[in-house]
Parts: sequence; structure tokens; C-alpha cells
Amino acid sequence: MSSLREEIEILKKEKQAVILAHYYVPDEVQEIADYTGDSFYLSKVAKETDAKILVFAGVSFMGESAKILNPEKKVLLPDPTADCAMAHMADVEKIKAMKESDPELAVVCYINSTAELKRYSDVCVTSANAVKVVKALPNRRIYFIPDQHLGSFVAAQVPEKEIILGDGYCPVHHQMTAEEVLSAKEAHPDALVFVHPECPKEVVDLADYAGSTSGIIKAAAESDAGEFLIGTETGVMYELKKQNPDKKFYPIQKEQCCHDMKKVTLEKIRDCLRDESNEVQVDAEVSEKAKHAMEQMLKLAK
Repeated sequence: MSSLREEIEILKKEKQAVILAHYYVPDEVQEIADYTGDSFYLSKVAKETDAKILVFAGVSFMGESAKILNPEKKVLLPDPTADCAMAHMADVEKIKAMKESDPELAVVCYINSTAELKRYSDVCVTSANAVKVVKALPNRRIYFIPDQHLGSFVAAQVPEKEIILGDGYCPVHHQMTAEEVLSAKEAHPDALVFVHPECPKEVVDLADYAGSTSGIIKAAAESDAGEFLIGTETGVMYELKKQNPDKKFYPIQKEQCCHDMKKVTLEKIRDCLRDESNEVQVDAEVSEKAKHAMEQMLKLAK
């Protein structure tokens, strides 16, 4: 009986498929992926690969995004119930009202959102490119949805623009506190603090570095420090340790886990590839309008 990994490799070749994995999925899934990265990198890969089938090891908005950029390809989700709470934390009616009250307003939508929210947005961003994209927009007034914390992070770096914040948040990052950072620093006084900008401002303010998952990984690799306190989902530890075997990484708190990301398993990847099941479908009209916002992101973030 061949191993799960062997089965997956055989199925990938048979079906001309690739596996795209986010840094937050389990270690063994990242290990067998063809491409591993953050949302921005995976968005680019989804558009550039010539594979016929994309298996997205992540949550539902990621599969939707891949399908929007690649309507001709089959996109599969290992677990269609793996969702992102923040992806739903904006109101379409409020977006419409904001745009009606000010036609010059740009709606900037974090990629961690549903296709329906992207549909009503002018441009998408990721945590890796949000500052660059917002700076590049000609609009002075910005409505940033859904993540209030990333929006606040961008606003601090783009003071020349008026940024109106949404009220959404990532439950994993939102719960981190300044007190926990200070306590972790007491336990590991020599460690640098690296956090994701989805964390509250008081946590970001205490960090030595704040950036996307790919940014955290790059900064850790380039740093001369030997110890780091990491303020993002613990799945990123796999890549951090792989690239930096001589360095030590500690989570700021124990509960830095996205349980939806952890729903993705090797068994589910094998099953969806074998059966070509859990195919992502996006309404054509929704897809066309959401695609514009995503392609604007890829254009402005070059």
C-alpha cells in the first residue's frame, strides 16, 4: 500500500494539478505543497501556473480568489467548511452607501474577504502589499475593509490619505494583547518581537518588526538575532524553523491557532484530488467584478 504522499504525487501527475498551501496549514501539508506562501504570493502563482487543477490548501476565500483569477481552471478545496470569520465582516449595503455619499472614495478590500465583498471594491490588497497599493491610488479618501487593524497599520504609514476603517478582525490576531507581549519578553528577554499587522495597534507598537507572514519569514532570515517572539498563526513556525534551524522561535501566546486552517489534511487533499471534489464555483457576474479588484492589486503591487 503506497503512502499518502505517494498517492498524492501520483494523482498530481495524472491530473496535471498543483497544490498551493498557505503558511498557516499543518506542517505536513506545507511539506508536500508545490507552492507555499502568503495570500499575495499564492494569488500570483494561481494566475501564473499552467496546471489544469489547483488544489488550494487554505480557507474558502483563497479558493474563491484563485477561481476568480483562473475561471478556466478547476479549483478544489480539500475542506470546503474551512472558512475565515473576518472574510464576512463587512456589509455590502454600507459599502454602497459610502460610495454613494462620496463618488471619489476608493473601497480597498483586504484579500481576506468573500467574492461578494470584492465585487463592490475598487482594489484588493494583502498584508504584504497594502501600504504600496494604497499609496499608489489616486484617491485621497479610502474605505478600508474588513480588517480594522491592517487598516490602522496602513493609515499610520500613509498619513497623507484619509482612511476610514472597517470594524472586522481576525479572531486569532485580535485576541493578542500588549500585556502578553510584555510577559513573553520577560520570559525571553533576548528575543525580537515580530508580529502580523492584523494584531491590535498596541501589539504592533511593541514589535521590532510588523509585516505579512512572508515579511516575517524574510526579516527573521535576514536578522542577526538568535531568538524571536512570533505574533501570528503558529503554522508559520514550520517555514521559520526550516529556513533558520539555528534560531529559536516562540509564540507570544498559546492560542495562536486558526482551527479552520488546520482542517486541511493530507487525507482530504488526496480525496479531493482523486475525486475532483469540492470544486469552487463563483457566480460569473460576481467573479467578473471581483476580478477587476484583484487584477488592480496585481498591477499596482508590481
